[in-house]
Amino acid sequence: MRVLLTGGAGFIGRHVLNELLRRGHSVRVLDSLRPDVHADGKTNSLDAELMVADVRDSAAIDRALVGIEAVLHLAAKVGLGVAVSDLPDYASSNDAGTAELLAGMARAGVNRLTLASSMVVYGEGIGHCPEHGPVRPAPRNEAALAAGNFEPPCPHCGRPLEAALVTEDAPLDPRNAYASSKLAQEFYASNWARVTGGSVAALRYHNVYGPGMPRDTPYAGVAAIFTSALRRGEAPKVFEDGRMRRDFVHVRDVAAATVRACEAHRDGVRAFNVGSGTPRTVGEMARALAETLKGPVPVVTGHYRLGDVRHITADSSRLRDELGWSPQVDFSDGMAELARL
Repeated sequence: MRVLLTGGAGFIGRHVLNELLRRGHSVRVLDSLRPDVHADGKTNSLDAELMVADVRDSAAIDRALVGIEAVLHLAAKVGLGVAVSDLPDYASSNDAGTAELLAGMARAGVNRLTLASSMVVYGEGIGHCPEHGPVRPAPRNEAALAAGNFEPPCPHCGRPLEAALVTEDAPLDPRNAYASSKLAQEFYASNWARVTGGSVAALRYHNVYGPGMPRDTPYAGVAAIFTSALRRGEAPKVFEDGRMRRDFVHVRDVAAATVRACEAHRDGVRAFNVGSGTPRTVGEMARALAETLKGPVPVVTGHYRLGDVRHITADSSRLRDELGWSPQVDFSDGMAELARL
């Protein structure tokens, strides 16, 4: 296929590009090289045609879509978005940018979209209450967090909830600016598909790590932050009590899932969780990295951010059952690889 890959010069985008090329596809990359991600403005020699432009530029979108059969849309402002002042940039970069891309696809008659979404659209996901069963956790509040009560409460009785795997049918509950913008992208894509008859595979990535992770920037994930600290000889600082559950999935597995969805999903709108299927705590990751890099023992700080979620872990069986994907990189092997970088 002739594919347009937006955000193809970024962390995940580079791995998706490699996977597309490995599978014989022809790729055009569209990337704005935004300075908060690409500080030096360099792309380190992409093995594909590169257009340096913003997805909000409708004329550039029209040029980029010439001859294209399918679009993989990864370009986005990422991060948590904890400040109210972040809202305009998320809304413009992610929501308006996606709207411009979809409008351009309609003009060009391109009807296949693979969208990089995120597990953050679930908020706290689903928890299990001993009395009320599966429930959506109540919002965490500042006073409880400050007192060290980190587990989200049952909205009915206030008891702490047990974490549970989240399926794609779980209630959507974005709790920060980035999450709201990713969910808006999914809604815009659904609107586009309804009008044009196009297909959308929305891939809800979980916590992605691996070679090429951004470091020491607002875009760095927790694995990159811990690794950077350890390489400076500092102990990783783990928020809350370190028991937050996540699904850490290797970037090559994410790339394989993304390309597989582009190739195989051709009808309607479908969301797919992309995770390893093995929940781990943030503290476990910090300890694994510290042991692998032979660095200081992690320090649990008790600090918190109100926009963070406590637990969010995926049930990725839909992706496995419907598209034939499964993760290939073991967690311990992935940690060892990070140590060698």
